[in-house]
Amino acid sequence: METPGNLFVVAAPSGAGKSSLVKALLELDSHLAVSVSHTTRAPRGQEQHGREYWFVGTDEFRQMAAQGDFFEWAEVHGNLYGTSRRAIEDRLARGEDVVLEIDWQGALQIKQIFGHAILIFILPPSWAELEQRLKRRGEDGADVIARRMENARLEVAQARHFDFVIINGLFETALFDLKTVVHSQRLRYAAQQRNKSQVFSALNLI
Repeated sequence: METPGNLFVVAAPSGAGKSSLVKALLELDSHLAVSVSHTTRAPRGQEQHGREYWFVGTDEFRQMAAQGDFFEWAEVHGNLYGTSRRAIEDRLARGEDVVLEIDWQGALQIKQIFGHAILIFILPPSWAELEQRLKRRGEDGADVIARRMENARLEVAQARHFDFVIINGLFETALFDLKTVVHSQRLRYAAQQRNKSQVFSALNLI
């Protein structure tokens, strides 16, 4: 599926800083829009319905999945997450650049549909630092953190399937790297040809 807009897909193990990086990127880049995913998990902290996620029940989620409302969906840490088909298609068709925060399973599914999607994986600097970040969040008990660390080993192993890998040791450096990936993608030949078709046509490149 070729569209004028660029699609950036960001995945990471829990605690690697994916959400913080994407939030900071959106504050710096007015041309980026975030697609809000659906999930069956309960809101955390100050999360709001329709802002961080669309929070829905399991039955409603599975009905949406059966109707084909999701481009991708997966079970992560015992909860269901899905990406709205209509929201993505409409924005990309209008030439907007969209960023998705999803797990690695969904990222690889998206790549099958959008061949020009850019997959970005966020890595922690070490296992010890990842565990400390999960503890500092103060949201999960020891058993949940242990399960997240176990799942993280499987998740990190999938980084080899992504186009770019960013190590989030120092936040400012990781954010700079993320901005660089986005800007570089916009300058790639295929992306420029999609977005600047009039210029390419005038120069006999189409």
